[in-house]
Amino acid sequence: MAAAIDQAAHFTPRRAGLAVTCAALAVGALALNRQLIGVFYDDGLYAGIAVALAQGMGYVHPHLPGAPAAVHYPPLWPVLLAPLFAMFRLDTAALLGKILNLLLAAAGAGLIAWQAARTRLLGDDAPSWLAPVLVGAAAITIPVLAIQAVLFSEPLFGVLLVAAVILTDAPSPRLHAGVAAGLAGCGAALALLTRSIGVAAGAGVVLYLLVVRRAPWAHLAAAAAPVALAGLGWGLWLARHRGGLDPAMAMNYGSYFETVQAAGVGVFWPSLRDLPRPLGDLTLNWLPAPFFYYAFGAAALSVGAYGVGHLLRRTAIAWMLVPYLAILAVWPFPGDRFIWSILAWLALIWAAGALALVRRWRLLRLPLAVLVGVMLVGWGGVQVRGFAHRWWGTAGSRVSENFRELLPALESLPRDAVLATDDEALVWLYARRTSVPFYVYTYRGRTSVRPTPAEHRAYLERQRVTHILMGGFGSGSDEELDALLGAYPRWLKVVRVWRGGRALFEVQHAS
Repeated sequence: MAAAIDQAAHFTPRRAGLAVTCAALAVGALALNRQLIGVFYDDGLYAGIAVALAQGMGYVHPHLPGAPAAVHYPPLWPVLLAPLFAMFRLDTAALLGKILNLLLAAAGAGLIAWQAARTRLLGDDAPSWLAPVLVGAAAITIPVLAIQAVLFSEPLFGVLLVAAVILTDAPSPRLHAGVAAGLAGCGAALALLTRSIGVAAGAGVVLYLLVVRRAPWAHLAAAAAPVALAGLGWGLWLARHRGGLDPAMAMNYGSYFETVQAAGVGVFWPSLRDLPRPLGDLTLNWLPAPFFYYAFGAAALSVGAYGVGHLLRRTAIAWMLVPYLAILAVWPFPGDRFIWSILAWLALIWAAGALALVRRWRLLRLPLAVLVGVMLVGWGGVQVRGFAHRWWGTAGSRVSENFRELLPALESLPRDAVLATDDEALVWLYARRTSVPFYVYTYRGRTSVRPTPAEHRAYLERQRVTHILMGGFGSGSDEELDALLGAYPRWLKVVRVWRGGRALFEVQHAS
């Protein structure tokens, strides 16, 4: 017993953070790959913008006709990637970018573990190893590995988010309180310039200082000013450049205002119901019947909600997650990536809620133990199968291999050809042919609505598309292509066909 106590005493916050960082690095390295950039769409757009910056074109989408300004993604991540694409060949820059993501993800996990340990986030009576174990487990969860294995901005966002939390909750005593508030605001502002939902971080910093710390107005202003300036700067860029895109591309490339405007308030209930789904898929999907799934799911959500309420007096992350999740509740797109980027925080908050419930009502110890066991079985099953089959790279590998087979056929196309295709940024990066999205849509509530054949053809003609590359079945593009072929059977000429529904067409402009 004495040895165990001594060992726990030596498990300092610094060692906890270092252990989690090393574990995240070691396991995350397994997900490093040489897949093409653009296999998950957004990664290709980030890389394309970075290439444009590296070549002095500005903050634009270089693959689209006319290289319109980028308004969908805040600029910080492409700006960080730009030097890599300026100094190295495409494949080398891509690998270095993925290594950068690995380092950022590991650093973010380590900082969360360090912060949770030094502030005793789970309570003074919680085992010192519990918080690092939870953060480490979240860091090596299969979906988290998947999003850090491509050029997504989530790892950078995670580091900036935890930096804002640290500077708000427990800054160094050597920092003046006003300076710490200003630095926390800077961290939140940079998070906003990485992902638009980072506005929730800024709101959380200010609300925590206002309600919990009762900070002076000067400190609140110091925290709010960087966030306001970042939001104003990005907003002015959007206002100036959002009109440069074809309206048919608004869901793919437009600002989030277009998305929210198209979806409307009718998206709230479907999005709210879908919000817990990623966590349910991760922990409860193995249960044999819907009744058990929803019963355990309701219990797990209740514990998590209690954890948020319990931590509102202790940490800014609770104040950040309330607006963060509220934004997702009116977001028409699936929220999976948004959930995985905060998974470590969610695990800590849930554990804090469970421990607080047990302290208050000891009769809940057995039901909570059962709930924890059920969730661990689900998570463990996903992990075992995921590591056995390398799930973090399965989908990306399929897309990458598919385009490795298709890309050589594009080399014979004229340099001024304009392609309509899926993964259009990937096509431009590797074939350097102007490319636009073939699949276009809008939203009515949470329901996606496709254009009529006439509307679709008009959009393609506005973009002066000369060829259409169909990458295969199942993306939705095949259905839109079938509708076009049915309405205009002579408009497209088959140039080449591959197995699996893949084909290259040439537009017959006289038809």
